[in-house]
Order: sequence, then structure tokens, then C-alpha cells
Amino acid sequence: RYRYYQNACTQSYSYAWWDWARWEREIDWMALSGINLAPAFAGQEAAWQRVYRSLGLNQSEIDAYFTGPAFLAWNRMGNLRGWAGPLPPAWHLKQLYLQYRIVERMRSLGMITVLPAFAGHVPRGVLRVFPRVNATRLGGWSHFDCTYSCTYLLDPEDPMFQVIGTLFLKELIKEFGTDHIYSADTFNEMTPLCSDPAYLSRVSNAVFRSMTGADPEALWLMQGWLFQHQPDFWQPAQVRALLHGVPLGRMIVLDLFAESKPVYQWTESFYGQPFIWCMLHNFGGNHGLFGTVEAINHGPFAARRFPNSTMVGTGLVPEGIEQNDMVYELMNELGWSQEALDLPSWVTRYAERRYGAPNAAAASAWRLLLRSVYNCTGVCVNHNRSPLVRRPSLRMDTELWYNASDVYEAWRLLLSAGAELGASPTFRYDLVDVTRQAAQQLVSEYYLSIRRAFQSHALPELLTAGGVLVYDLLPELDSLLSSHSLFLLGRWLESARAMATSDREAEQYELNARNQVTLWGPSGNILDYANKQLGGLVLDYYGVRWSLFVSALVESLNSGSPFHQDQFNQAVFQVERGFVYNKKRYPAVPTGDTLEISRKLFLKYYP
Repeated sequence: RYRYYQNACTQSYSYAWWDWARWEREIDWMALSGINLAPAFAGQEAAWQRVYRSLGLNQSEIDAYFTGPAFLAWNRMGNLRGWAGPLPPAWHLKQLYLQYRIVERMRSLGMITVLPAFAGHVPRGVLRVFPRVNATRLGGWSHFDCTYSCTYLLDPEDPMFQVIGTLFLKELIKEFGTDHIYSADTFNEMTPLCSDPAYLSRVSNAVFRSMTGADPEALWLMQGWLFQHQPDFWQPAQVRALLHGVPLGRMIVLDLFAESKPVYQWTESFYGQPFIWCMLHNFGGNHGLFGTVEAINHGPFAARRFPNSTMVGTGLVPEGIEQNDMVYELMNELGWSQEALDLPSWVTRYAERRYGAPNAAAASAWRLLLRSVYNCTGVCVNHNRSPLVRRPSLRMDTELWYNASDVYEAWRLLLSAGAELGASPTFRYDLVDVTRQAAQQLVSEYYLSIRRAFQSHALPELLTAGGVLVYDLLPELDSLLSSHSLFLLGRWLESARAMATSDREAEQYELNARNQVTLWGPSGNILDYANKQLGGLVLDYYGVRWSLFVSALVESLNSGSPFHQDQFNQAVFQVERGFVYNKKRYPAVPTGDTLEISRKLFLKYYP
């Protein structure tokens, strides 16, 4: 019935700074891909602000609650408050304007919009206005302490739960109309106050009742991430209790990470509630070639055949987009298939469709990528852990799930197709991406040489390997990325500035954008989680870090004193923070010829 798209986090990792032109392109792509169910989450803070004001909160209490634009996804799920905020009045107006157009466009193309609903989290100001309200403070989320985390959760039995939830939804429906499906996540990566099944049923029942109070036909769409994220807490009794707090059929669960950690299998198909088999695939919008093609080619069909299966659709739920297009095209196609596809012949046709002409070398390159980097098996979690994008240390992970030589060979084959396919924009994009992957692998090789040289006290070898990495390979990678508009740091930063209506806003939005892809929090709380490989970022952030690391190792060998990771971490944090605040403007227009730069890298570095 459903082909679903979007993850709660994508709103921040990818869509944070989108204007209407970019939204329109995305919605058209959704229609062309057969997507018929998707969230429309823009502008909800404007509605929340009205509700909070009508309840008697003052503006400073609201300002202390909302995060900045790049972190709203986690504010909405009760994980964060206040960080990188507040939200300027102009932000609300712009987002409302976008939301009107988004829902109008989606509905005109026959899509069902999912609106946000109340999950139970409230600003601290609610406790001032209603001192007798029964609310409990949750713990810190991820690596955040209570400065920017520990939000308040209303008790499900408290009458204010229904008042606030219904007020909010009525406000939204009045503003945007409704298709009767609503999203709410009460316990996303947050441990509930107690594991008593009766309590968990009361919570889900309260959330559902606050929806039906505004719309008697309401259906609740819930992310099923929590069940696999904290399996020790969510035992069968707890899962059943939460799901059965809502009448059967009035909830749809997104089995969010079904390609690696399906939940339907150990919950008897979500104990009778309908679910959508989703491919998560990407975390934090990281670059890096990756896929689990065998798992997605067979998983949805196995879920359909599961005893008493309640599967009602397939979905794409990446945390960030604009990476690994092939995997999403494949997953979209599987939503229409009766059975698994013959992948090598599918990918051969894919290369032809993508470049607009058949090409033997390009097709061979894609078959190599399909069997290697795109075929992660077992429990695969795609956080890019390459040393390139991680804080340097002597204990970095260089493990690969594939044969590195397959990517080098695919690089050679793609380059050889350049004469014939060089005019195709999709070809140029893929050439950057595959060259980037090869360079990422090369960084690991140089890192291993650096580590070996240091551990065997070989200063000349350390200087050679470190010198090549810092003074040639990383700058060459940066110039490759700078040759394509979709790999520019400037594009991300300038789109943030473009949302602003004053210099002060522009500065705030740019800091939001910079912090998200680097420190992710005031002190590197979720450091490099949302790493990207972008022209500008490689040189001025990753490159500077590597330079500092190599210098520290050289200094250690020269002076005979041991290398201390803790001391290095303190020094490198200043570099990382310095990048966030450097105020340098980065170009949003590419420079240089992708084919030439890739060929130059190839001639220098092809193993």
C-alpha cells in the first residue's frame, strides 16, 4: 500500500536550508519514484510557539527551548533543547510559507502527508505556568549533559497531556488540512522512566488519544528505531505493551533499519500492528560508497512471507541524502517488484539509464562496485569510520567490508569511459564519487604507513608518508571535490546564509551549518558523526587535523617523549573549534575540470 520516504533526522542533516525550488525538485523526484507517503514537518515550530504562548509561556522560555535550525530534528524528538538557538521570528515565517507549498504540492501529486503530533515533551516554562503538572525530567541524550538536554516528559495521566496535544494538532489541521496520519516519537534514544508494561501502554494510549481528540480518524506513524536501539530495555513484553496501547490497525510502525536489524522478526510482526519495511542505509549524511544490496533485494520479500505478516509497504529512511543514488533507485524499484531482481543485469541497465548511453567500461565498473562496496553482508552499520574523516589517533579503524582493489579497478574503468561519457552530468558526479572513495582508501594506506613508521621510530619514513598525505593527497582530494557543485562546503554554508534576513541571522545559521558537520555540539559531543567530504572542509578541517597529528608524532620521535593522545585531543579541539568560527567564505561555484583532476590523481596514486 505504501512507499514511504524520509527520516526524522533528514529534516536537519539534508533539508535544513532548503528553499522552495529545492523542495519542489525533491517532491517531483518523489512522485517520479512512486513515493506516496512522506512527512511534511516544516513550520511546526511556528504552530508550537502559538500553542505555548496561548498556554501562558513567555518568549524567553520558548527561545530557551527551541534549538537552532540545524538541530531541530532532535528538539522535536525530545533529545535536545536550546543548543545553537533561538529561532528568529523570520525563520518561522519562511518555514510556514514553505510548508503551505510542500503540502499543496505533495497532495496535488497524490501523496499522503504525515503531520507531526505531540509526543509528550514540554519546555520547562510549562512547569512555571502549571506548577501542579506532573512532569519528569529525562536523562541526558547521547553525549550531552543537562545544559542542552534532559527535557521534561509529561505524565500520560496528567490532564495537560491531552490539552496540549489536542491544541497543537487542531492548530496544525486548521493551518494545513490533514490526511489523517501523524508522527510522534516519545522514546527515541531515550530510556522510559520505568519498564512496567502498564506504564508504557498508558504513554502510547495518551499520545494516540491526543491525536484522536483533534482528528477522530487519526493514524499514528511511529519510528521503530527505539526497539533495536535499546533491545535490553525493549523486551517482548515492553514492545507489546507500547504497541497495544493503540487499537490494532491505528498505528503504522516504521521498521527503520530492516536491512540490518529487522524488528518484525522477533516481535511476531509488531504484534499485529501494520509496519513498513524500511532501508535506513545512511547515518549523518556521510559520504562513502556503501550498500547492502543483497539484504534489500531479499528482505522485503521475506517480510511479506513472514507468518501472519502485517507489512503494508516499503520505505527509504536515510538520515541524510545526496549520496549513493544507486541504492535508492534500487530500493524504489523493489517497491514495485514481485520478487528479487537479477542484480548484475539490473546494474548494467542502471549504468546505461544513468549516463544515457551504453558503455562497456562503465557497466563493468558498476558490476565491480555492486559486488564489493555495495554488498555489505551481516549486520552493517554505515557510519563512515575512515581515518580521513575521523580525529587522528594511533588506534584508528581501517577495516573494510570489501576488496579495496575492486574500487581502484572501477575507478580505472570509469576514467577510461570519460572520453565517451564525459558530457553526462551524472557521469561526472559518479567519477568524483568513485575517485573520492579511492582517495579515502589511499588515506588509510598512508595512515598505516605513518603509524608503522612511528612505532618503529623511523623518522625519514614518517616524514615521507606524512608529507605525501598532508601536502599532496589531501589537497588533491580537496581540488577534486571543489570541481563539482554537489561536493562544495560553500554550497552548504551559503544555502544556510541565504535563509537569513539579517547579518546576525546569517552568522547564526552559518555557525549551525558548520557545527553540525564537525563538532556536533559545543564540545565535540557527537564529533564527526555527520562528516562530509566537501571541497573546503577536507583542506581546512580534516587536513589541518592531519597536519597537527603528523607534527605531533615527528615531535615525539625528535624529543624522545611519548605521544599522549589526551594532550593531542586538547590541541586538536582548538583546531576543530577554530574551523567552526573562522568566518572564511567558501565558494559555492565549482572550479577546475573533474576529468582532468581525477586523471591526475590516478596517474599519481593508482596502486
